Order: sequence, then C-alpha cells, then structure tokens
Amino acid sequence: MHDLRAIRDNPSEFDAGLRKRGLLPCADEVLALDRDWRAAETEAQGLQAARNRLSREIGEASKRGETGLQLHAQANSYKIDEAAAASRAAELRKKIDELLAALPNLPAEDVPEGPDETANQLIRTVGRPPQFNFAPLAHEVIGDKLGMMDFARAAKLSGSRFVVLKSGLARLERALAQFMLDLHTREFGYTEIAPPMLVREETAYGTGNLPKAAEDMFQTTNGMWLIPTAEMPLTNLVAGDILDEKDLPLRFTAWTPCFRSEAGAAGKDTRGMIRVHQFQKVELVSIAKPEDSAAEHERMTSCAEEVLKQLGLAYRVMLLCSGDMGFAAQKTYDIEVWLPGQNTYREISSCSNCGAFQARRMNARYRPGGEKGTRPVHTLNGSALAVGRTMIAILENYQSHNGTVTIPPVLQPYMGGLEVIEPNG
Repeated sequence: MHDLRAIRDNPSEFDAGLRKRGLLPCADEVLALDRDWRAAETEAQGLQAARNRLSREIGEASKRGETGLQLHAQANSYKIDEAAAASRAAELRKKIDELLAALPNLPAEDVPEGPDETANQLIRTVGRPPQFNFAPLAHEVIGDKLGMMDFARAAKLSGSRFVVLKSGLARLERALAQFMLDLHTREFGYTEIAPPMLVREETAYGTGNLPKAAEDMFQTTNGMWLIPTAEMPLTNLVAGDILDEKDLPLRFTAWTPCFRSEAGAAGKDTRGMIRVHQFQKVELVSIAKPEDSAAEHERMTSCAEEVLKQLGLAYRVMLLCSGDMGFAAQKTYDIEVWLPGQNTYREISSCSNCGAFQARRMNARYRPGGEKGTRPVHTLNGSALAVGRTMIAILENYQSHNGTVTIPPVLQPYMGGLEVIEPNG
C-alpha cells in the first residue's frame, strides 16, 4: 500500500514512479479524492462538536426546567447531517484505498526502466556451463528414460501441468529441500517455520497477491486461498504487530508446496516441470528496519546463490527492470540457472525488497529506540530455491551419455550415500 501522506508531499515523485512502471500518472486523482475525504471528515467532526455543545445547552436548559424543544430539533438536524458527512467520508476513503490497493510498488531509484525482461541488467555470472561430448537432453526426456517422471499418469489424476515423481527423483526432491533448509537455518540463521498452506483473504491482501493476482491463485469453496508461495504466510506472521527494534531483523524460512493456476502463462513451457500448478519451494522472508533493508536484500540473494554454488551449478544474477518486477517489489534480483537441455539460463529464484509496501497493507510496524511513535518495517522475500527447477538443473547438468544422473556430492548424504541415479533405480 502507498503512503497517502507521501503522495501529498511529493505527487510528482509518485507519478514518476508509476510512469517508470509503465502506468499512467494518477496523483491528481488521488489528491482530489483526498481533499474531498478530508473535507467530509472535517464537516463530520464540526457537526459532532456542534451537537456536543447543544447537548450541554440542553442539559443546562433542563436544569432550569425548560423543555429546550428548539435545541432538541437543532441537535437532531446536526445528527442527521453528521451521519451523512461521515458516510460520505467513509465512501471516499474506500475509493482511495481501492485505488491505491490496485497500484504496484514504486521502483527503487537504481532499478532500470524498461517494459519487459529485455531491459533487465546482468549483474554477475558465476560458474561455467558444463561441456558434453553428446547432445544434452531436456529434463523431461531424462526423467522419462529414468522411468521416474510421469506426466501421463499425473494428467489422469489431475489434468495438465502436474507430474508424478517416483523412486530416485522423488527422493531427490526431498533431499534438495532438506539440504536447503539445513543450509539456511544452520549457516545463515533463518528460523524454520511450518506454516499453513491455506490462508484467509486478508493474508493474501497483505502481501499484495489480492486483489491484483486473484486469477493466478486457487480458491477453495469456503473462500480460503491455496498459497502460491510461502512468502504469503511467512510475511504475515508479523501482520498487525508492533515489533521491538532490538528483535530486527527477523528471518524465516519454510519448505512448502506452492499452488499456481498459471492463468497468465497459457502456452508457455507446456513441456516438463518448468511451469506446473503444484511445486515445492524453499522460501526466505526477512523483516527489517528501513535503513537495513538494502543490505538485507544483498544478503538474502547471496544465501540463495550459495545453494547453487554448493550444488556446482552455473548461474547468473539479473537486476529486473521496472516492467518485469512483481507487483509488491521495489527492487528484484532474479537468479537464473544454466539448463543445457534448453541451452539457456532460466529463472530459479527471485529475491525482492518490498520496502514498506507490504507492511502498510499488513499494518506491521516497529518502535525505534527512544521514540514514542512507530514506523512500518520493510519486508523482503526470496526463493532459495524453487525445488523442482533445482532438480531440473541437476538432471540436465549432471546427466551422462548412458542415461544416468550423478548426484552432487553435497546431496549424497541426504540420498543415503547414493552417488548415481540409474534407470528404474
């Protein structure tokens, strides 16, 4: 949510941020509604004060034995007018909130301007893609040859964009998630959380998924929402709270299934596991002081990168442009892993600093030391990593000409010492 006071103070800056996002400016519209809302609020408060004065006069008249009929009539008139002004103020405030709730976060100053991924900036490339003496296969072909990745049976159960993993690949998925959780909790100080996977509407609203991204999520018949990412419940752990400055930053991690309708991805990545309706992900969330959030963003990104480094996978880090960022983000790094089967880099993580945008929607605050008032915290989130896409990267980067897949050394203890996945193993 946007700060209405900041829009009043810097309307041109607000409009510039919207233009950078590729949107039309609307500060004038917001401020016109704001003026009408404040006028209605002032009118209602003035009428309430006048009615209170009349009430005292009626009381004094009663003590003198007077009926005060005229005063009673005037008080009733004030009451009716006050209710009308208060109702008008409430309606105007609702319009302001609905307008602001539909607008994305404004990009940070160092975010490049551009309409789509073509304007993203390369920050760094780490590692070298492997060289093969044979034509590398795509992950879905490898999985089929192993006899452990079954899209046909998944379609019989649930329709398209689902997969059944078996044997070694089912275990590899679990091993990857456990490795990531251990790394983030033991090495980087994140607190492991096992959150609900069904959330209320206000929880989805708090992270900015509602109302904008409703079509990309699954809703149950009783109005609950299946989480598209653990960011949603993890970030909302502090919703409505006033945190102590000394407790910040808070760092949470969770391994959960994620559910996405992929409504905006019709026809994209229809083969394999790149884009499915249900997938596993290890998520990172930080709750930080405003002055620390930029450094926390860099730290979070490095935590996600460390997973790829330990797995021996080549990757690159991209700074997303204004037109390619998510709704709630003010700055995002995408980590893209090398996939030999596609001969390109593909996204495996997004790490975003959302500033105070989500905190205002959730009413999450902290009290700075020595101050009476409170301030919004800053929230950050990142995939560390998408488990299915990490498995894809391992299958394609560690494949052999004979159809086997070597397990990275760091994962072997999680696989019971297994070093190679063999067909039907």
